[in-house]
Amino acid sequence: MKTGEQGELILAIDVGTQSVRAGLVDLTGAVHHLVKTAIEPYFSAQPGWAEQDPEYYWKTVCDVCRQVLAADPSARGRLQAVTVTTQRVTMINVDRDGKPLRPAIVWLDQRKADVDQVLSAPLRLALKGIGLSEFVDFAVGVSRSNWIRQHQPEVWEQTHKFLFLSGFLAHRLTGEFRESTGNVFGAIPFDVKRGSWAGKLDLKWKFFPVEPEKLTELVPPSSFLGHITTAAAEVTGIPAGLPLIAAAADKACDVLGAGCLTPERACISFGTTATINTHNKRYVELWSMMPPYPSAIPGHFYSEVGVVRGLWLVSWFKEEFGLHERQLAHATQASPEELLEELLKEVPAGSKGLICHPNWAPALGQSRATKGAIIGFGEVHTRAYVYRAIIEGLVYALREGAELTERKNKLAITDVVATGGGSKSDAILQITADVFGRPVHRPHTSETSLLGAAMVAAVGLKLMPDFATAVAAMTRVAASFEPESANRTLYDDLYSRVYKGMYKQLLPLNEQIRAITGYPT
Repeated sequence: MKTGEQGELILAIDVGTQSVRAGLVDLTGAVHHLVKTAIEPYFSAQPGWAEQDPEYYWKTVCDVCRQVLAADPSARGRLQAVTVTTQRVTMINVDRDGKPLRPAIVWLDQRKADVDQVLSAPLRLALKGIGLSEFVDFAVGVSRSNWIRQHQPEVWEQTHKFLFLSGFLAHRLTGEFRESTGNVFGAIPFDVKRGSWAGKLDLKWKFFPVEPEKLTELVPPSSFLGHITTAAAEVTGIPAGLPLIAAAADKACDVLGAGCLTPERACISFGTTATINTHNKRYVELWSMMPPYPSAIPGHFYSEVGVVRGLWLVSWFKEEFGLHERQLAHATQASPEELLEELLKEVPAGSKGLICHPNWAPALGQSRATKGAIIGFGEVHTRAYVYRAIIEGLVYALREGAELTERKNKLAITDVVATGGGSKSDAILQITADVFGRPVHRPHTSETSLLGAAMVAAVGLKLMPDFATAVAAMTRVAASFEPESANRTLYDDLYSRVYKGMYKQLLPLNEQIRAITGYPT
């Protein structure tokens, strides 16, 4: 097996919410010639909508691929395959030629279908009788296919295939309508446990009535999706005939790229939405009727608890309170985030009792009236304290997710691997270690989604015999952070005696605020 500078390379592409990345990944896990292009996450034709032009995604993918391959023309001869990972649950309607019929509906979209037009009165009554009506109403309402059928029936009539973003890009690259089971999730007739479209008698066909012929062929991760066509080669610079190997959704690849193969090692992603994930061979529902996500490893799963706003809170603080850091960054080579790191170091652990509840937007299972909160203000507190309290509150919320995960998995989490933009901060990772009371590790690269996708391709190409070997060869710990005893005790007390009670204590007040102001709707 060749490795290093002259060994095999995999072109990995990551189409996220905020950016599109591409890089050449070798079999040691090194990412060469990374190109990252920021994208507009979505546009809103109406309040609450989140849409994007599918051609915009495709053009950006073409651009980053050309840049990566132009950076090292000699690498073309060592390319073994292409693989793509994307944001989850962004849906696209296409005709027989793969041409989009309407803008993509991005996962952030908040529109709702009319449940009464989908479910019959007897079925709704039966669901109410067994206590499932609220959950099913939510799932049916957020179904993109249900909304399109109701509001744009002419689009649905013309739809040849109803695709995930990953499937759309696979078709553009290969001309084949084929999708990885590692990308399929959400309000669609899919059986996560079996890794296939739902059986004929499955009620999902009632909840999400998509004609089977509008759905694509499914293959498991590490399988062959097709070959790069001549047309795709001309616009991307990728050699024609190169195989496209099925990966999985970005978060699934992130967990794999972080080296988290068992439920005992959790993966925290400090991204726009912050999440804590654990990989599992077993099918485990953290919430009843809410399936885990398909893993990047065929037949496996991963669980997730998220803080919707996550590191968005850092961006919010930077814009609203970080004028000094923004101006200083403009005049120097530093980034505002690097300068904000100094604020964290100015403030002691616990922020002298300033506690943040970071749910600026409600998480799964929380009331729509949920609001963020910061309590415990005194004259000592400056904006530096507010910033540290926000980070500490975010980590408290992730610890709460970890405790739910441990209860459901019936296994303790022993250590954590941190990924995403926030993982570059030593201060944030030390706070995480102190709040969790466990070691926290930083991988050798922050591009863990790209890396995980490349691992899947390496296994599919038989360059690696299995996923455990791929993880051992292609990812490793670059730095570790151990909990500090005094800080751990302080955080345990603040978390258990203050933070955990905040949601229930504040919810009645938040509901009154919502009733008076109408916000949030």
